[in-house]
Amino acid sequence: MVNVPKLKLNNGNEIPQVGFGLWKVTENTADVVYNAIKSGYRLFDGAFDYGNEKEAGVGVKRAIDEGIVKREDLVIVSKLWNTFHEKERVEPITREQLKWWGIDYFDIFYIHFPVALEYVDPKDSYPSGWHTLDGKVRQSKASIQETWQAMEHLVDIGLAKSIAISNFQGSLVIDLLRYARIRPGILQVEIHPYLVQEELVQFAKSEGIVVTAYSSFGPQSFVELDWDKAIKCPRLIEHPVITEIASKHNKTPAQVLLRWATQRGLAIIPKANHPARAHENLDSVSFDLQPEEVQAISNLNKNIRFNNPPDYLDKTLYIFA
Repeated sequence: MVNVPKLKLNNGNEIPQVGFGLWKVTENTADVVYNAIKSGYRLFDGAFDYGNEKEAGVGVKRAIDEGIVKREDLVIVSKLWNTFHEKERVEPITREQLKWWGIDYFDIFYIHFPVALEYVDPKDSYPSGWHTLDGKVRQSKASIQETWQAMEHLVDIGLAKSIAISNFQGSLVIDLLRYARIRPGILQVEIHPYLVQEELVQFAKSEGIVVTAYSSFGPQSFVELDWDKAIKCPRLIEHPVITEIASKHNKTPAQVLLRWATQRGLAIIPKANHPARAHENLDSVSFDLQPEEVQAISNLNKNIRFNNPPDYLDKTLYIFA
């Protein structure tokens, strides 16, 4: 089994540097999670918005029932969706998500996006998505401070061991730190060689916040969504800089992309539907890139962001403007 390094959070808890992302794991989710646990994965990154938490929980229960792992061996991650940011909605939906997973607490619970949207009852639409039932994108008046204080309450009552933030820019992090009673343990953002985000990474580290990179393969994750920006962008796994380094180390381009991230001190959460690819991703920590190779990959930066709400929400919610 691969010896995966661990990263320590600012509250003393630890997480594996390589986890398993559950975004778009929509087929045979329980088996995918179960097999990933057998392969050595211990962190699973889920979210209300992924629509597969109940199925993922089945895979976790199966592994625990068979004695492969104990609950305390796993780091189960989920996220608060945008339509539940009002303080009175945070605890109820968290309890519901825990029920879906079949567990008593989340190891990490994120604010998924720094934007509050009008409430949509999950009974009417699951997962709720960005739109109201009449197809509109409407913001609510819940502030980040209101939401964060409700997140802190989750820690107080034992529903979450650590709380964290996702898709936050530097200025929002600065503002949150002014009033946070419990500091965020992790900042999860899109990072790949086309979007290096060096300044944001360095700022988070200076504040003792671990950074988790998502979409480590750049456009690859979004091509299957048929997004023009991703389709027209050269594939990182085919880029000559990446393939040349991969050949030199006798590794795959995907492993080089993942190692580039982990050698920068980032946590990663790649997904893989096939056990062989899952093991390959986990094994990406078994070699080292040379400093000049890390820099050559970083030099590919184009500041291209693929997960940008205005691109898929008809020019609304300019979170990253």
